[in-house]
Amino acid sequence: MQVVLTIVGKDKVGITAKVANALADMNINIININQNIMQGFFNMVLIADMEGASVPLVEARDRMAALGREIGVEIRLQSEEIFTAMHRI
Repeated sequence: MQVVLTIVGKDKVGITAKVANALADMNINIININQNIMQGFFNMVLIADMEGASVPLVEARDRMAALGREIGVEIRLQSEEIFTAMHRI
């Protein structure tokens, strides 16, 4: 199953590294990353594969949300199907 992870918040050093390490700790494989910084705000959309994940989607979602609170950004992890449905025009 593929998931979409989005991050929005004030830019600071280490956001990408902390997110990548947290995903690696759960054996979630990063497939693609698109990130940018606009007027000091960090924005990332990341696609990952949970096929070999060591935790279920709900736990991964909760861990990533907690990491976001810890580092001061909003992190949202959703299944690709839900993300696509929510952003369909």
